[in-house]
Amino acid sequence: LSPALALAGWCPLSPTGAQTTQLLVEPPWRLAVLWDQVTLTCQGSGTAGATTWYKDGQRWGQKGSDHFTVTESGTYQCYRPGSGLSPPVRVLHALLVLQVQAQPLLEGDTVTLRCRF
Repeated sequence: LSPALALAGWCPLSPTGAQTTQLLVEPPWRLAVLWDQVTLTCQGSGTAGATTWYKDGQRWGQKGSDHFTVTESGTYQCYRPGSGLSPPVRVLHALLVLQVQAQPLLEGDTVTLRCRF
C-alpha cells in the first residue's frame, strides 16, 4: 500500500473584505490522501506571483508560484506581501483515512464520508 497523506487544519476562505492570506486544499476533503494529488493554493489580497512557501517553519520551494502539489509530510504556510502569512496546514502520513467534505457544516446537514486505505 502507498502511504497516505493526511491534511489537518483546512483553511476556509476568509470573510469578504478580510485582508488575510489563506491556503486552499484541493480536492476539497479534510484529511486528504496522497493519491488524490493534493494541491495547496495560496490566496490573498497581497501581491500575486510573489508567494513565499514555508515547510516546518523554514522557507521552502520556489518563490513566486501560487500553488503546488504536495509530495512530503510537514506543516505548510504561505506568505504574500500585503496580506501576510497564512494559517498552517499540517500534512501527515497515514495508512487509513476517514474523509469528510471540507465545507462548513451545520446541525442537520447531510454529511458525505469516504474511507480511504
